[in-house]
Amino acid sequence: MNTEAANTDIATLSYEQAREELVAVVAQLEAGAATLEQSLGLWERGEALAARCEAWLQGATARLDAAREPNGPSAPAS
Repeated sequence: MNTEAANTDIATLSYEQAREELVAVVAQLEAGAATLEQSLGLWERGEALAARCEAWLQGATARLDAAREPNGPSAPAS
C-alpha cells in the first residue's frame, strides 16, 4: 500500500478535522493493539496529520502578523 497515496485526503482537512483525527490516531497507537505494519501506517498518517495542523497554525500566525503590521490591511487610513 502506498502510504503517500493513502494520505492525500489530509490536504483537504480543516484544522479541527486534522486535529481530531490525530487524537484518534494517537489513541490507537497508545492502545497497542495494532500490528507492526498497522502501527507504521498509523504513525505515518499521524505525522502527515501533525504537519497539516502545523501548516494551518503557521498560516493563522502569518495572517495575524499581517493584520498587526502598521500598514497592514486593517490599518486605518490617515
